[in-house]
Amino acid sequence: MKKVIKFIFIFLSASLFSQTKNLKNNQLLNKKNTSKPSFKTFSESNLIAINENIPLLIPQKKNDNFGYVNQKGKTIIAPQYHIAMFFAEDCNLLNSPNPKAKKFGTAKFATVEKNNIAYRIDMTGKKVYQYNDADLGKCNMEFKKQLFHAYILNGLYGVIEDSKFSNPADRSHFKIYPKYDYLHILEGEDLSNPMIVASQKDKFGVIDVNNNIIIPFEYADIKRNYSWKLGKMFEVTKDDINYYYIDSNNKSY
Repeated sequence: MKKVIKFIFIFLSASLFSQTKNLKNNQLLNKKNTSKPSFKTFSESNLIAINENIPLLIPQKKNDNFGYVNQKGKTIIAPQYHIAMFFAEDCNLLNSPNPKAKKFGTAKFATVEKNNIAYRIDMTGKKVYQYNDADLGKCNMEFKKQLFHAYILNGLYGVIEDSKFSNPADRSHFKIYPKYDYLHILEGEDLSNPMIVASQKDKFGVIDVNNNIIIPFEYADIKRNYSWKLGKMFEVTKDDINYYYIDSNNKSY
């Protein structure tokens, strides 16, 4: 199972029921036809998109277990997992040699782990697939070279654009002149405007390549993982113990 979870962390690239009934009484039939029908589905009632840039369901830790909340902060899937990831594609399953496993690799499902067993669940929390090493295919990941990199000068971190940098003695060659205690450029889809985890005066925040502050420097740590790439969110903590997700507006979930 450790092999399964390893694959997941490395390569992981987020019904409606109706019925009719014949009625003999025409007045009763007309009354039902004139009343406003109610089609309140799971998707409509719980998965409301307030911020279209983030997932409809967001992992949240409570009492040492993970569940999922919607964008309003309402618990949709109760905390019961030791690991809960974003609803996102799993390329290992998308490329599975088992045709029946392929469909569970789409972004309609999320990977979770409970009692050392990894599953894919749907947005209702139903377990729809249990991981099997034999089902894992090979990910065909397209390599995208980063345009920007962190640069250390005199013990401080800055940012350079590879195609325009040649002389560290020339201040104008830097995209961001070194002044931070630490920088890490997060992997994401937009190579021209990556998010950058930065540290200054023992506090962490997020900046962009133009040195604009996206997330204020108020956190004890911000994880350098795939949460930005997969969910456009940052995993943060203020006490080095309790981590939670925030969006790019610094709203917590």
